[in-house]
Parts: sequence; C-alpha cells; structure tokens
Amino acid sequence: MPGETLGLVGESGSGKTITCLSLLRLLPRGARIVGGKVLFNGQNTLDLSEKEMERLRGIRMGMILQNSMAALDPVFSIGTQIAEPLVVHSGLNWRAAIERSIDLLRMVKITAPHLRVRNYPHEMSGGMRQRASSAASIGPHPDLLIADEPTTALDVTTQRQYLELLKELQQETGMALIFITHDLAPVEHMSHVIGVMYLGKLVELGDAELTCSEPQHPYTASLVAAATPPGTTPAWPIPIVGEVPSALETPSGCSFHPRCAYAMPICSQEVPSLAPTEDGRMVSCHLYPDEIKKIDKRAPIQVAQGISAASS
Repeated sequence: MPGETLGLVGESGSGKTITCLSLLRLLPRGARIVGGKVLFNGQNTLDLSEKEMERLRGIRMGMILQNSMAALDPVFSIGTQIAEPLVVHSGLNWRAAIERSIDLLRMVKITAPHLRVRNYPHEMSGGMRQRASSAASIGPHPDLLIADEPTTALDVTTQRQYLELLKELQQETGMALIFITHDLAPVEHMSHVIGVMYLGKLVELGDAELTCSEPQHPYTASLVAAATPPGTTPAWPIPIVGEVPSALETPSGCSFHPRCAYAMPICSQEVPSLAPTEDGRMVSCHLYPDEIKKIDKRAPIQVAQGISAASS
C-alpha cells in the first residue's frame, strides 16, 4: 500500500533478495520464475515485455542495494549517475536533470550538493554513497522502493540516521517501501508489516509490533529471542540452532523442521500452508490451529545437537 513499509526478515540464504529481484524481473543467470503472478498496482508484471518492464523499473520501481560502492559506477560522477535515469525515463534534458540531481542530493541531506554532484563514488564516505544511491533511486518518484540491507556497511550512528532518512523520504513521497534485513531491531522500527522468510518461503506475515512482541512461528520466535537484550525475557524463548541449509538441499516437508524445537512427524512429511490465525496474522506451521494450544511458551526448552525437540 502507498506509504506503508513491508519488512522482510530472515537469515542470510532465506531468499529475501531473490524474492525482490523476482519482483523486478532481474534474476541472476540460471534462475527463472516458473509459476505464479507478480502483481504490481493490479498488473501482472510477468505479462509485460522486457521493454515495458524496463520502463516500469525506471519510473515506478526503485531499488537500493546493500553495497553502495558496487551499485555506483566508479568512472562516472554522482551527478551523472543520478541524472541519467531522469533523462532516459523522465524526458528531462541534461541541464534540468543535473539541477534535479542537486535537489535530490539536498533532499537526502548531503551538504553542499552543488559541489557533491561533481564527486565520484570513491570521494564519498560509505554513508554519503548510500544517501547518493537513495537519491538516484527516488529520482523518478517510484511507487515502490526496495531497500536491500541498506545499512550493512554503515556504523551504528550512521545506520540510525540513514533509517530516519528513509522514513522521511517515504513520508514526503508517499511511496511504498520493502525493507530487507536480517536484523529485527530496525525492521520493527521501520515497518508496518513484517514477513519472515525461511528458505524461500514466508513462514509468518503480520503486524510488525505484534510479530516482534508475540511471534507465532517457532523460527520467528527464535529470531526474536536472539535479538532480545540481555536481562530481558522474550515472549517465546526458543534457541536457534544450526544453519540455514542449502537451497539445493531443501529438507522435506516444513523446511525448518530439522532446526525446530517443536518438530512433529508430520513436519518432515507435509509442507504447511500459509494460513490465517485468530488475530489475523498468517503463519505456515503445523502447530496451528490445535497443537499450539498445548504449548507452554514460557517452559524451558532443551535442544540436543541442533535437532528436535522439546515437546508440549
């Protein structure tokens, strides 16, 4: 929805970035979309020609990559890189596009934008490059902006400032935002809705505050517990063990079952559907709707060697 933020959370390898690249139809070589629909403002983008998709990406969708140094071309000035899509997609001449680039740099709070527009990426700090990358992404006034781990290379203070900037830009432009991260702390602050991903699938989707305070899926609970400050007891203290398996060796049934403290025989046999719960959130777990009622979420859990399971 316009003006709203969807936070996509999960460990590295959970499929967050690939999912968003699928929305943009920018999958890496060897990957392809084999089914389903990608609906954007009611239109299935899979039905568009490549030329139509290029225009959609240039004007109505934008993406901020986590590595601003890789996202920006080292041989062109910042001003040129911000201006080029404005010339190609918005029909501005170069003079007008450069003036707009200066305005955009000012909008993302870069000081002396009339001078910085002449800088090359290596002449800027990491935080400044990320702001410049944001300026390039919002230049054509996109309806949707995807921010892929945009604070990864930034120090804590710069991270906080950058996230506040993203919120301000969203309020000023009314764009929808997809915020990708592996860190629950900023996503709760940034998002209206949180989607938790594991091995390419959504396992939980719902209100951001509720998801972080009262997680419903064991994997979400593990992420919340891992992010809980010392001295504070999480709502459902489940330890997270092991690592995300390779996507080439996805476990049968529920792909989280080898790491789940509540795994049951059905979990290795059947993939749970993403279904609504009583409070309107969506969860993909065989504990729902009946088994979850038998569980004392405050009871201590013993996990042996990263495999199964405490029981109810």
